[in-house]
Amino acid sequence: MKMHKNKVLNQVLDARQLALKLLANVTYGYTSASFSGRMPMAELADAIVSTGRATLEWCIDIINNHPEWGANVVYGDTDSVFVELKGRSKDQAFVIGNAIAAAITKLSPAGVVLKFEKVYDGCCLVTKKRYAGWMYESSDQKDAIFEAKGLECIRRDQCPATQKLQEGALRILFQTRDISQVKAYCIQQFKNIYGGHLKVPLSDFIFCKAVRMNKYAGRKPPAALIAERNRDRDGTFAYPPKGWRVSYLILEGTSTQQVYTMVGSP
Repeated sequence: MKMHKNKVLNQVLDARQLALKLLANVTYGYTSASFSGRMPMAELADAIVSTGRATLEWCIDIINNHPEWGANVVYGDTDSVFVELKGRSKDQAFVIGNAIAAAITKLSPAGVVLKFEKVYDGCCLVTKKRYAGWMYESSDQKDAIFEAKGLECIRRDQCPATQKLQEGALRILFQTRDISQVKAYCIQQFKNIYGGHLKVPLSDFIFCKAVRMNKYAGRKPPAALIAERNRDRDGTFAYPPKGWRVSYLILEGTSTQQVYTMVGSP
């Protein structure tokens, strides 16, 4: 996909790689679905998981103990590893990264490939599958690209105010490496928020979350409460179809109130 600029060809290739991914995921899920599946085979599902884990641990052990690389794996999940190269430059990181990928691929069985993807010149690892980094995909790339996975700044169920503040703080951190500048930025943003809608538009505080009515056993989430209020106010208002997203605001309340009691429709 990176080799070709043709938009139609890009869509075809993207569809193919997604089809292969889904086929592999569904095949695994089919064998491990012991309760709802029609042909479960737990032994096969366990073999897939344990083989993947053993391969990952073997890979981590080789990287950590190689005398020339001086590398340390700080995070590994399912089929990827994050390798810390303390004190090395961006160019050195690309050289070592390619060497690691080539060495692991050479030692692996045929068909098992460790692909070197990118260098983060600054990275925040929050929790599993949640991180952000200042990304370079090639050694001759001049400007870094901000990349985030699983964090609030890219999640659709967060309000824009949260997304903008978090991304802005992370960008300043990666660009300056100065916590005091991050602190000053956050303080200024909170002053703007307290300054009212003249400085921050009300649209920045609207949440938009998917609602699955009739699926909640206990207390309903805020978006479901708003959907019910809309239905009660307007007799013709049906439940939102599956997959629809409902907008809501968190209104001002007292310190003793729970958040779900302070929701309102935009």
